[in-house]
Formats: sequence, C-alpha cells, structure tokens
Amino acid sequence: MNKFRLLGAASLAALATAAVSQEGGLTVLDYPGFEDPAFHPAFSETHGEPSFSFFGDEEEAFQKLRSGFRADITHICAGSVTKWAESGLIEPWDTSRIDAWDTIDRNLTGQQVSAGGDDVFFIPTDFGSTAIAYNPDEVLAEDVATLEVFKNPAYAGRMALPDNVDDAFALAYLATGTTDWTQATDEQFEAAANWLREVHPNLRTYWTDPAELSQLMATGEVLVSWAWNETYPTMVEEGRPIGFEREAEEGSSLWLCGYVNMKDAPGSEDQAYDYINAMLAPEAAMPLLEAGFGSANAAALGEIDEATLEASGIAPIDAPVLAQLSIPNERREQHAETFEMIKSGF
Repeated sequence: MNKFRLLGAASLAALATAAVSQEGGLTVLDYPGFEDPAFHPAFSETHGEPSFSFFGDEEEAFQKLRSGFRADITHICAGSVTKWAESGLIEPWDTSRIDAWDTIDRNLTGQQVSAGGDDVFFIPTDFGSTAIAYNPDEVLAEDVATLEVFKNPAYAGRMALPDNVDDAFALAYLATGTTDWTQATDEQFEAAANWLREVHPNLRTYWTDPAELSQLMATGEVLVSWAWNETYPTMVEEGRPIGFEREAEEGSSLWLCGYVNMKDAPGSEDQAYDYINAMLAPEAAMPLLEAGFGSANAAALGEIDEATLEASGIAPIDAPVLAQLSIPNERREQHAETFEMIKSGF
C-alpha cells in the first residue's frame, strides 16, 4: 500500500535510487520523503544520516528485496505484514528495546499486526485517516453524512476514489456494515466488492496521488472523493473550498504504517532500534504531523493540542473506524485481483 503523500507518482520513479550500506551503518528502504531528518532527529544527532533507498509502492520494495537488495529496515503498511512475515524476509523485533512500546496507540495495532503468534514483526510509527473530502459550496452536508453519497446520482461523474486497493476496500467494507476487515467473511467480502462495482460507473477517476486530487477538486471536476487526511489542510491553506467528513454514519478509516526488521541485515542492529526510537520520539511528532502523518506514539501525539489534530484530520472521532490492520495474504490478494477487475469494468 503506497502511503507516501508528499510526492507525485512521477517523482517516485525519479527518486527510486539504490543505496549501498556502509559497514556498521544503517540502510533504510523507504518511501521518498521519509529521509527528512526532522522525522528522526535523535538518530541524526547521534549517528548522522542513514543510507536510504526508495520505492514507489510496497510490491516494488518486496520484489527488490527478493531479488537480493539488502536493507536493514523497511517501511511498509500494516495490511501487508502477514505477506512479509510469511515470505521469510523479516524477523521479529525485540519490543523491550522500543522505548515507546508501552505508549503506542493500541487502537492502531491489533492482534494481527504481529502477523500471528507472540512475535512482533511490525512497529507502527505513522498513521492517517481516509474519509470523505467534498466541496461544501456544491455538496450538501446531509449528503456526505453517509457513505452512500458515492451512489448519489446528483454527483455522478464528479466523484473519485483512490487508486489504492486497501483504501477502496476499507470504504466498501464500511459502507456495507463491516468495521473489522480482519474478521471479514466471504459474504462480507462479496458485499464490499459488489458495492464497489455499483459505485464504479459514478466515478470521474481513480486518483493516484494527493496533488492530483487537490487539482481535480480545485477545478471542480471532482466534488466528492474518498481522500487521505492531508488533502484537507492542503486545500484549506490554498484557500480552496473543502470539507472533510470523518463522521459519516458508517464511519471512516485509519491507515497505519511502520517498519519491519530485515533478516540477515548488513548493517547495525543497534542503529535499527535507535532509528525506530527516534521516529517515535516526541520531538518527531510535530514534523510528521506537518507532513500529514500522525505519530503512532499516543503519548507523543498527546502533547499536541486537539485543535491542531482536528485541522490535520486525525483527531479522535465519534463514529465507527475501520483500521487497516494486517489481513491474511490470501484475502489481500483477493482484494487486489477484484479491485483491478472492477476498475476495468468487470
């Protein structure tokens, strides 16, 4: 799941460069932009900057590692933890070495983030929300009080969904009454898939990055979209009309990303833990938030006032929330195959 929001798709390819780990140092395989020293200041002060290699989406990272590229830690999102754990590419973390382990928001972890058993294969570091972005000058507030707005003929041809399987199915599950996709039955999956098929003809497009969506909404081509939280403050800052409805009757979604520990890593294991601890430290929380990400460290995020969190689209809400936690790889592949068929009109 591609959760880096700061660069367009074209920039991702340009930044997909290889890094060679310095002996005893740290190589991080990451989304472009996460190399910002403000996201890990304590690490930079102690060790300097690690070596970075970038990817455009998790499948690219996965194949890169399977082809022999060596990194120490890799940034992925929770939905694919099971796949990575089953691949044998990663090994468990020692949570006793994670300073913020006891204050990581447990609403963002869930039992399945560990990929089963007692081993912890994934340390959450950053999260955000996905909800209804809309133009309040042309869309009635009561219409976005339900996810059924995506079936509303009044906005047909002027709506959009992300070209992202996890976000799309999170929406569809919520719209059909499922708030925990880790326990979804075959019937619930079929209901979600059928909902997406019904919505597909109403869409103007599937957007690929936030800059594209902001442009579509700014020009009026799109009035309603399922959107990442960063779209809201970005358009407010630009003086564009924008609403962000996270408390629709059926709810909204949270996505969650973090780091996995690569097996047989070439660099320093101690620095790997130092890097994670720096990402979760209180001083990293505001720089992450300014870039559109909430810190998974609830204690660090708690130091930021609620008005700032609300303006960023990640404050607590009074509505159902589907957390995009890890699901069995077979189900995730089913989501991906079905989503591609739906986008093709099947």
